[in-house]
Amino acid sequence: GSSLEPEERSMEPPAVPEEEMPLTAASGPGGCQLFGYVGIEAVLDQMKIKTMKMGFEFNIMVVGQSGLGKSTMVDTLFKSKVSRKSSQPGQEERIPKTVQLQSVTHVIEEKGVKMKLTVTDTPGFGDQINNENCWDPIIKYINEQYERYLREEILITRKRKIPDTRVHGCIYFIPPTGHWLRPLDLEFMRRLSKIVNVVPVIAKADTLTLEERAEFKQRIQEDLKTNAISVYPQEDFDQDPDDRVLNDRIREKIPFAVVGADQEHQVNGKRVLGRKTKWGIIEVENPAHCEFPLLRDLLIRSHLQDLKDITHNVHYESYRVRRLNESNRP
Repeated sequence: GSSLEPEERSMEPPAVPEEEMPLTAASGPGGCQLFGYVGIEAVLDQMKIKTMKMGFEFNIMVVGQSGLGKSTMVDTLFKSKVSRKSSQPGQEERIPKTVQLQSVTHVIEEKGVKMKLTVTDTPGFGDQINNENCWDPIIKYINEQYERYLREEILITRKRKIPDTRVHGCIYFIPPTGHWLRPLDLEFMRRLSKIVNVVPVIAKADTLTLEERAEFKQRIQEDLKTNAISVYPQEDFDQDPDDRVLNDRIREKIPFAVVGADQEHQVNGKRVLGRKTKWGIIEVENPAHCEFPLLRDLLIRSHLQDLKDITHNVHYESYRVRRLNESNRP
């Protein structure tokens, strides 16, 4: 019963058991392999320790008419008294005849991380009968910060760490009219979106019903698209596919309908930030009541470094190229 055909033998080398295979940590595009643990990932810990020691800078600007809750919103955003009105209590508030820019700087520390926060307010914007060219002082201030950084950068002997006073984000407060964007709003965002990251928000959204708020947001999105106004996060700067998916979800929500509050109230045995009305308490950090958590996550928790990177690599870079071309022109 045995077969007379010769036995077929495989020409492949015998398989090596798994325990005898060399340990491969990573394989690069060039085919380079790491046999065993090297410790390259420790560079992340080094960067974290260095950043915690040095701290970092973050500069924001709030723009809008008086009475829209700009100072309250900034205090709510950082859960501390960092706005212009909070740092100068007791002063009588008067509407200035022209747009004035006032900056307040604080050092905020959380879990060992230090942040030098600068908040720039623009009292007088949009409060006059004739608001022609009321954005000129704001554009001048932003360009002055770029110019200051450029002068420090082109020095032969420059500082090891150049002080960064450039505006990383501009929060623009839209009045809750429930109609369309005003010509002032369109002109401001059209001009400012070219030199700074503009994040529009609907101020005091608790004055609108949910239906009015949804319709108002849709009209604002149509106005921005019709006038080719690109607010943050811009579609042109999405490099990674994952970032594009996240930013698309954010763009669907813009402008954020926000409510600010600086007082705590008791709700179901918990202390929450909110505004007390006859019908109940509007919880600021409750996504069912307003979109303030989305604004906070965008500015601080998910896109803070991206705001700084776009400011440096896009807006400041375009200003630097323009200024150097002007200086080299005969």
